[in-house]
Amino acid sequence: MKNAVNREIPDYLLEDGSEVFKGAYANDGKDLVKETPTIKTNIKPSENKLLENIKESIKKTGLKDGDTISFHHHFRNGDFVAAMVMEAIHELGIKDLFICASSLGKAHANFVPMIEDGTITGISSSGVRDEIGEAISEGKLKNPAYIRSHGGRVGAIESGKVKIDVAFIAASSSDEYGNASGINGKANCGVLSYAGADAKFADKVVVITDTLVPFPNYPHPISSVDVDYVVNVGKIGDPSKIASGAIRMTKDPRELKMAEYCAKVIANTEWFKDGFSFQTGAGGASLAVAVKIKSYLEHTGIKMGWAMGGITEPIVNLLKEGYVRYLADDQAFDVPSVESVYTDPNHFEIDSSEYANPLNKGAYVNKLDYVVLGALEVDRDFNVNVVVGSDGTIQGAPGGHPDTAAGSHCTIIVAPLIRGRIATVRESCTSITTPGETVDVIVTDYGVAVNPNREDLLKQLQNTDLPIVNMDYLIKRGEQITGKPNKIEYEDDVVAVVEYRDGSIIDVVKKVKNKN
Repeated sequence: MKNAVNREIPDYLLEDGSEVFKGAYANDGKDLVKETPTIKTNIKPSENKLLENIKESIKKTGLKDGDTISFHHHFRNGDFVAAMVMEAIHELGIKDLFICASSLGKAHANFVPMIEDGTITGISSSGVRDEIGEAISEGKLKNPAYIRSHGGRVGAIESGKVKIDVAFIAASSSDEYGNASGINGKANCGVLSYAGADAKFADKVVVITDTLVPFPNYPHPISSVDVDYVVNVGKIGDPSKIASGAIRMTKDPRELKMAEYCAKVIANTEWFKDGFSFQTGAGGASLAVAVKIKSYLEHTGIKMGWAMGGITEPIVNLLKEGYVRYLADDQAFDVPSVESVYTDPNHFEIDSSEYANPLNKGAYVNKLDYVVLGALEVDRDFNVNVVVGSDGTIQGAPGGHPDTAAGSHCTIIVAPLIRGRIATVRESCTSITTPGETVDVIVTDYGVAVNPNREDLLKQLQNTDLPIVNMDYLIKRGEQITGKPNKIEYEDDVVAVVEYRDGSIIDVVKKVKNKN
């Protein structure tokens, strides 16, 4: 069956009641019943939640073959906990597990042998990179992986589509009763936003920390009322590795030019007024927008009301300098952001449901004026791919991309026309993550294209000195430089399902044919 973005979805993937993507807002207003969390009975006053080690906690939870476990990714490439937990599970001989992670990457390379031997047979994640992405792309995972946005993940948990048996939460600090935080420890990650739904809806919750503090640990986004066991280990992570290679300030003239274009789009559209809201991605050009916008704020005297998202140092600096009033933080992307969230009262944590869940009544993404996002590919219809490389290999993450694009008044995608001798703007995307109906402006180093459906934006920008072009020009210019891309040949096997934020299937990823 073909969906609203003309992608063919195999019928067998719909047999469990899943729906094909029918449009970004097709399910708005739909009544859903929230999954009821397992009632956690009161422990005896004298009972101790503190256990000796991770293996003991696994045994205590009653984890068994076929169960679902979850992890969060606030330590990103510096995470030690998920690997430690999986090693202990492997030693206990538990198999056929479904992993519900907020994101997976280089820190989880030890999962690959466990995928190959059947310890892990299913995965749901908002990000799949590096060795994990390669293993899934090669068809090593027994069942198709489910790739969900941050909002889609928490929606799947809260609706009961994904039922977590045991959640393992890496916490920078915790008391022995399980009040846990991303601060006040030896290894701080800033916030624990993505673990919030896991703690509330999982049957069993294990907090793993390397810093035990006296009761009560405060503030604590993870409450003791949801926690079954606490384990104190030597080290839970390396905060210096929170910032990955993608999170960097650029000095590339091409990226700086695109950042200037983005800032100029923002400064010349109707929502640029005192109190506007803003989020940017973590790529080089996207990060630079937060720096470039400062000169427009200085010149006009306008202040942002609030900024949001994966918080980075440039946004923290705008807060410190008085150009933004509040930061709503669901993920700290670097060490300065980690430090800021527990030292500045105007920088506060929100959980992932507050951030982006489309199945609630008030996600913050719906109040965004501007969001600046990256892309692996963009097509003629403004559809965006941030998950699958042009070679067909899974190597990215939807994160909050579809969520913020759907909620923002003005969604700006910034990407170079050519990346690694491959055209970014093309006739058709290798895969679709974010539908073009939610994308408003494409900024490249060869010009700025406005979605034809946004005549209001085109009118506001046409009198600027921005190089306004159309998608036909960008596609042809890219092909002139790189030639037309070769068509990827796929096998019939679906290795991953890309869900839109409302739970419908927007695309599938098939196994690439082996040319050897």
